[in-house]
Amino acid sequence: MSGVLVTLAAGLSRGARASIVAAFGCTLGIVPHMLAAVTGLAALLHTSALAFEVIKYAGVLYLLYMEWSTLREHGALHIEKGAAPKSDREVIVAAIVVNVLNPKLSIFFFAFLPQFVGAGEVNPLPQMIGLSLVFMAVTFAVFCVYGVSAASVRDHIVSRPVVLKWMRRTFAAAFVGLGAKLALTRR
Repeated sequence: MSGVLVTLAAGLSRGARASIVAAFGCTLGIVPHMLAAVTGLAALLHTSALAFEVIKYAGVLYLLYMEWSTLREHGALHIEKGAAPKSDREVIVAAIVVNVLNPKLSIFFFAFLPQFVGAGEVNPLPQMIGLSLVFMAVTFAVFCVYGVSAASVRDHIVSRPVVLKWMRRTFAAAFVGLGAKLALTRR
């Protein structure tokens, strides 16, 4: 969900191209979780309360930072005419961080992938990687649709300061809500 917010915010604040870059970053943020699942590290995260809690609270802190930045109008929905846009690298790094700090993705891959690998499979690694790549492709496509759709209404929102103000508040509240949900998540 946090990846969706990042992609929507990129589309609203900087347009379609930025939303696609953000969607790409969010998709790249899935790679560490996929690798953790296929190498068995996700099992460690699933069984180690300390590892899970450390990643979980790092994610909570990052979401609260995003909320604070959004309310200060320097965050996800920062729109300033004539200002230098964020570089693709900055957008990608921010999007990756959102997904990397979500321990639920590792648990998802750990619980989800094995269900689609045959019990008698001698070498499940290629099949698990293939399934992960399909998941990543679908994620990227869906996030691009969200971001480009947001970009298509960008001018209607940017030209209305009251709407933009309420959108910032809504995004900030969503970041707090996601942080609270993550904080309350149990392994």
